[in-house]
Amino acid sequence: MSERVIPIISQPLGNLPIPEPSQAQAWAPGQQLLDQRKRPLRDLRISVTDRCNFRCSYCMPKEIFNNDYVYLPHSALLSFEEITRTAQSFIALGVEKLRLTGGEPLLRKNLEVLIAQLAALKTLAGQDLDITLTTNGSLLAKKAQALKSAGLKRVTVSLDGLDDDVFKQMNDVDFPVSDVLEGIQAAQAAGLGPIKVNMVVKRGTNEQEILPMARYFKGKGIALRFIEYMDVGATNGWRMNEVMPSADILHVLQTEMSLTPLQASQAGETAERWGYLNEQGVHDVSLGEIGFISSVTKAFCSDCNRARLTTEGQLYLCLFASQGYDLKPLVRSELDQSALTQAIAAIWSQRDDRYSELRVSEPALENGSTPSGAKRKVEMSYIGG
Repeated sequence: MSERVIPIISQPLGNLPIPEPSQAQAWAPGQQLLDQRKRPLRDLRISVTDRCNFRCSYCMPKEIFNNDYVYLPHSALLSFEEITRTAQSFIALGVEKLRLTGGEPLLRKNLEVLIAQLAALKTLAGQDLDITLTTNGSLLAKKAQALKSAGLKRVTVSLDGLDDDVFKQMNDVDFPVSDVLEGIQAAQAAGLGPIKVNMVVKRGTNEQEILPMARYFKGKGIALRFIEYMDVGATNGWRMNEVMPSADILHVLQTEMSLTPLQASQAGETAERWGYLNEQGVHDVSLGEIGFISSVTKAFCSDCNRARLTTEGQLYLCLFASQGYDLKPLVRSELDQSALTQAIAAIWSQRDDRYSELRVSEPALENGSTPSGAKRKVEMSYIGG
């Protein structure tokens, strides 16, 4: 494969114009904000860096994200104060959960300062925000206690297998499983739970790790979630025939384990939850749970309540979006907070995204790839997972 260099600074693929409030659905403080499909805004995912110390093939393949890759200059990143100001507007519109992502968010220097600023904010009902973080776990052992002390509630750790050879093949930087497991243990000890572990399953690469992962985390108070290999961005060479459907993963698990479906814990939840049955055939909460995130084979667009803010202030309304809205000029302007809030309300009120539902109308080609005319989508490493 020839090397390609796609500077992330040109990643936004063109911005959409921010609609004038007069052109959008009217919104006033105290009213519920809904998009065109009657979906509320509840969850904001904030990317704090475009950098990562892993080179996972499904996210930041080394062929592209190499030594010549151009990352965003520090001056382009939103400051912690700017992120907090932006979060305040989202909270005014109904957001109750903030998830910090990357890249690898723990690479952002002094991240605990940002967490402390966000933890000082309250929901519209006056409650603490649900502040979470997704990490590859490489730096978690060193930082878990500081994150907790700053106000972080929970962590989600990405781990694609327990076999060192398989895991190193996927992270492509020779990083050992043991260090990630040490980070998970440190997070548990610090009280950053309940912890979730995400495993992306790519057919032909790591499906043999499904049962070992389930065996290891069963009974440890950790929710293990299996994620279908997704067509995020353009650099991972995604093919439909490399997707292992959640139904197939469930079948593998049921060859050894007794599982029962569980109710969703909250509206807009991405994972379909399953619990373990004990020897008496009764659901045993102490054994933990399994989750399936099936955005390829079982779309959950209908109740998606998530927005995504990139590290340089681009707002995206879908993980698979091709264009976003540039909020940074508003964030850095001298306009009052209400102007930023009204702009975000206008954007959300016109939202109609449902990519995963529409994907089924664009069948894969015979070789498993997607049609060449499909729109190029924003990279996961830029938008955050």
